[in-house]
Amino acid sequence: MGKVIVSFTMSLDGFIAGPNISPEDAMGEGGERLHEWLFDGSSEVDRDMAREMPANIGSVILGKRTFDLGLPHWEDTPFPAPSFVLTHEKREPLKMKSAAFTFVNNGVESAIQQAKAAAGEKDIVVMGANVAQQLLQTRLVDEIVLQLAPVLLGRGTRLFDEIDETIELRNTRTIQSPLVTHLRYQIL
Repeated sequence: MGKVIVSFTMSLDGFIAGPNISPEDAMGEGGERLHEWLFDGSSEVDRDMAREMPANIGSVILGKRTFDLGLPHWEDTPFPAPSFVLTHEKREPLKMKSAAFTFVNNGVESAIQQAKAAAGEKDIVVMGANVAQQLLQTRLVDEIVLQLAPVLLGRGTRLFDEIDETIELRNTRTIQSPLVTHLRYQIL
């Protein structure tokens, strides 16, 4: 069975997006800096890391805000895998080129069940700070994968703001490049 993985690129001060997120600036002011490692192409380590995750993604869980902001930029599912949008809205599935978005309005547990059924033996990646926080709070995450960018954004969206209890982790990988430090943690 695959793992449920919260995966984000984050600034050193804990932001996964800059301030003033909008449809035109989905990563917020300065937020694109977080993803330079994906597009720079100069580091073999970063190229390897960028290829590694999509190869084992069987499904995606994301929040409605991430869906709304990302869809115009992706023009497809964020990865070529079934994607489950956690929302309060009732809506029919949205078929895309690679897969479909299914809208889940009956809680995170239902989203996990549907994503696991779709993923089979592959992993489930989680996108969106609020969804990640909900899944972490309910102990439905197996791993946290972070790409820590050497920048202080000062403001924006923090990944771990709404976590109100201790969650113990074990570092299982640390790989450094000039643009980012790749970290992987198992949740104990």
